[in-house]
Amino acid sequence: MKKIVTKITTVVLSVLVIFSLTVPTFAETEKAVELPTEENPMVVDKEAGTISIYAYVNGKYLETSTRHAVVFDDGNFGGKSVYGTKANQNDFYEALLEIGARPGNNMTVENAEETHVEGDLMDIKVFWEGADKEYDLGETIVDSNGKEFEFHFGGNKGRAHEKHTGCITCLDSCPVGLISNSTYTYGAVEKRGEVEFFGNPKILPEEGTPVIITYSFHKEGDKVESLNKKEDKKTGSKQTSEEEK
Repeated sequence: MKKIVTKITTVVLSVLVIFSLTVPTFAETEKAVELPTEENPMVVDKEAGTISIYAYVNGKYLETSTRHAVVFDDGNFGGKSVYGTKANQNDFYEALLEIGARPGNNMTVENAEETHVEGDLMDIKVFWEGADKEYDLGETIVDSNGKEFEFHFGGNKGRAHEKHTGCITCLDSCPVGLISNSTYTYGAVEKRGEVEFFGNPKILPEEGTPVIITYSFHKEGDKVESLNKKEDKKTGSKQTSEEEK
């Protein structure tokens, strides 16, 4: 009987040791689920290569067209985007560099209307409480032509500081916004009227609903078909210009 009790005790202790090794500690769990908040609107996870920002739905642009996807509330274009955020665009630029993303720096005011933005290809996800899944940003915004979105880290550090528009993500190639959609060149929305963009009312929650937008980029060697060049691309990045240093 004594041997049986000893054997049972040994088995129980072994199970407890294994369990303690496989179950994450409270601190580890907290780190894994760290999310941005209204008070701390941006969380950078360098190891995972992600930037998450706390934002909200601007209901106006479920019915009115805009060329702005995500804009800092205190920027000059605050309130003109599908999503507003308290995350500062200048801090966001530095966060992109911190996770290893490389800007294209190919856009200028002079060439903007004939140039598709380059730079590392971005993956942008949107989630909110009660959402069916984590959506691609492009699923939450309607392109009136039905074209797909292709977001790149354009750079534009100097002009972003100078103009202080607050633009984090634009819906056509932009010489000021940090990230923009290479499917269209600058002026496609407001000047030439080639396309209209709206928040997707079939997917997005109501006005003011908090959302988490998470940015990452495709690493070199990833094969992603370019909509404009019709070829597999790696990053499309160029060397950093003097303006961006």
